[in-house]
Amino acid sequence: MISITRLLCDNVGPGDHFRYEKKDVPRPVVVWNCTRQCNLSCIHCYASADNRKSPQEMSTAAGKAFIHDLADFGVPVILFSGGEPLLRKDLFSLANLAQELGVRIALSTNGTPITGEIAEQIKDTGFAEVGISLDGIGANNDRFRGKSGAFENALAGIRNCVALGLRVSLRLTITGFNYQEIPAIFRLVEKEGIDRVCFYHLAYSGRGRSLQANDIDHAQTRSVVDMICQHTLDLYQRGLRKEILTVSNHADGVYLYLKLKKEDPQRAEKVLELLRINGGNNSGIKIGAVDDRGNVHPDQFWQHYSVGNVLERKFADIWTDTSAPLFGGLKDRRSLLKGRCGLCNYLDICNGNLRVRAEAAFGDVWAEDPACYLTDEEIGIKS
Repeated sequence: MISITRLLCDNVGPGDHFRYEKKDVPRPVVVWNCTRQCNLSCIHCYASADNRKSPQEMSTAAGKAFIHDLADFGVPVILFSGGEPLLRKDLFSLANLAQELGVRIALSTNGTPITGEIAEQIKDTGFAEVGISLDGIGANNDRFRGKSGAFENALAGIRNCVALGLRVSLRLTITGFNYQEIPAIFRLVEKEGIDRVCFYHLAYSGRGRSLQANDIDHAQTRSVVDMICQHTLDLYQRGLRKEILTVSNHADGVYLYLKLKKEDPQRAEKVLELLRINGGNNSGIKIGAVDDRGNVHPDQFWQHYSVGNVLERKFADIWTDTSAPLFGGLKDRRSLLKGRCGLCNYLDICNGNLRVRAEAAFGDVWAEDPACYLTDEEIGIKS
């Protein structure tokens, strides 16, 4: 994640200590895709979720044992995701346990199930943040979600959470279908009192692989990042302390640094220091994922690759075992990277970007990330 508000405005967000503070042995934030069941059929779903509960879904007892293991390992955050996590009847019991064990809990939902009563339960459980996905305004979002009325239902869920003072994070995946609606998303955020927005660059994973041809091109990506920065500065200058982040493309950090180097060199040096602390893409390092069946993945986009199962080994033992070539490689990947990524001058602040996207595009995990929109000149490659 790249915090645009921290880099441009020096505005510290609640999660910045995970990104911009040095830690000797970082424990990963764990995304727990606790169910594959979902009431929607999103065209870009990395988990390829559907409306059926998997017969292999971890039981309540197994889930609680898993949470105890994460707490013992010192995992700082569990992000309960899916599918649609609110379809798990034991969700609040599981989340309560994590909270009692001192693990920060967050929720990632499509928002449509959040009635006033559910919002009360979310608040009572102590979720630090409720991430709600929208991928456009009105009918455009509904087309993404595969269900008419999804936008209005998600908006009702957002309002139910905001009314109770819950911290709401809107999440949008940028594609050729919706990038022009980003200004409208910022207006919605301001109007509805939403605290945080995460703009995800498209990951070619799960059903998202079918959208690869609909990803925005490099020129459009630069324009989108500029647009996000402009809106972020506007909010800040008007005293509206919203947290704005981009996700899944650490070229954004390099791009911001290079822009600031021309416009505000003093600020650029501070930004460079923060980006070096962050270290770029942290799949398999500071973030990991576990699916509904207990399989451990380097991050939530690697659903097709597992390094072990928490029903058979403790998460800590799996996470610290680097014998699997891909998993060990992700933890120390710089010598393995090829193409433009291998030659880039900014590996210390990008770390090769999103490997799952390289694999989808070229059939090679260590190939260059096709979504890097920086020029050869900008990254120090001589022609």
